[in-house]
Amino acid sequence: MSQPDRIFSFAILAVAPFLFATRVSAQSGTNAADDFSVSVQSQAFRASARQPVGTIAGRTIYEDELLPLMEEQLQQLRNQEYELKSRALEKLIDQKVLEAAASRKGITTDRLIEQEVSSKVLDPTDSEIQAFYLGQRERRPLEEMKPQLREALKLAKLQEVRQAYRERLRRESDVSILLAPPKVEVGYDSSRIRGNPEAPVTIVEFSDFECPFCRGSEEVIKNLLSKYGEKVKLAYRDFPLRQGHPHSEAAAEASRCASEQGKFWEYHDLLFSSPGKLDASGLLAQARAVQLNETQFLSCLQTEKFKSAVEADVKAGSRARVSGTPAFFINGVLIEGAQPVSVFEKTIDSELVRLNARSSHLDEPHD
Repeated sequence: MSQPDRIFSFAILAVAPFLFATRVSAQSGTNAADDFSVSVQSQAFRASARQPVGTIAGRTIYEDELLPLMEEQLQQLRNQEYELKSRALEKLIDQKVLEAAASRKGITTDRLIEQEVSSKVLDPTDSEIQAFYLGQRERRPLEEMKPQLREALKLAKLQEVRQAYRERLRRESDVSILLAPPKVEVGYDSSRIRGNPEAPVTIVEFSDFECPFCRGSEEVIKNLLSKYGEKVKLAYRDFPLRQGHPHSEAAAEASRCASEQGKFWEYHDLLFSSPGKLDASGLLAQARAVQLNETQFLSCLQTEKFKSAVEADVKAGSRARVSGTPAFFINGVLIEGAQPVSVFEKTIDSELVRLNARSSHLDEPHD
């Protein structure tokens, strides 16, 4: 082997596939510049402080050095893994509740399906077939299409009745889904929390005061806080979209100046309720409306006192894969964009179920 070959020789020390878990961890505090860190670990890395995977000219390459190069792909793999597990879990739950119901009646699952589903689905009527035919915009004659349409309609009815029966069995069996989706734990500023600071569920919102979709989500979030009371809190973080929203940066800094005087949420609410008042004169008018110390507020804005803090929020959001606003993390579960309240409720309810189940398990006596 030549000298160059020896210098650049590469020895592979580990070829087992990696099973990574990505975690973005943070600590809350008033200084947002230091509250976000990324820690990515593999199972092998957890077992050993630093797992060697190769060498170059005598220098060891460690597994943790690979992780920054794979972070985005790993997150995608974790999402795919969750989807696979979720589908498998749903299938297994349906199978087990069906078997239990059949066992209680002393019959097979096939016989149970026949009794509870198949026997309750009648053949489609001619009027139903005709209505279905008209909805398909089919150009072939109705009589020619009737057998196919009848079969398709009956199959759709079977699926509908079968789904309703599955849901009934689940309700009767008190099913809970404890499988947790991939999470990214993001930090927050303790001075910008709305709700119970000790709430078990935290919604971290990355938002932009000039974003119409963020403004539209405000009512949804307020309704959630009202519905769940002491169980949910909101933590606000800045993510100004500077290219499309020229006033968003100044508005974010102004809200920090209001927070410095203990009136963040009052100012926050005014900014979202008055989207046309985000220029310099508008920001000052809103400061007067919430009775801020005007001299202190103007000094804060003019010296760009919180510019670096806003930038820290933006970097934190980017590292958590935020690309637009609004973006919400519910106990680390990402919800992107303006979504209906039902999307938030589903995630919050799932989190509360998991937390309660974990608490109950810890409280159980163990041998």
